Amino acid sequence: MANITMYCTTVCPYCIRAEMLLKQRGVTDIHKIHIDRDPDQRALMMQRTKRRTVPQIYINDIHIGGYDELAALDRASGLTPMLQA
Repeated sequence: MANITMYCTTVCPYCIRAEMLLKQRGVTDIHKIHIDRDPDQRALMMQRTKRRTVPQIYINDIHIGGYDELAALDRASGLTPMLQA
């Protein structure tokens, strides 16, 4: 199974949706980086992704983007193969 990293906040509804979608696709472990608890991680996320919003999702070090991009990848049948690679 792929390594999943997700920059998130505790109360973000899109973060919750992204986690639910990943779990529906068989993901059991998501490395969550809570940027609301650690301002340094927020700065690192913005530097790494060039984005300010959460979630920001990586699958095996490939930046997927946010929930909208994750859902679009799933609708295009591209998510499951990435998770199994």
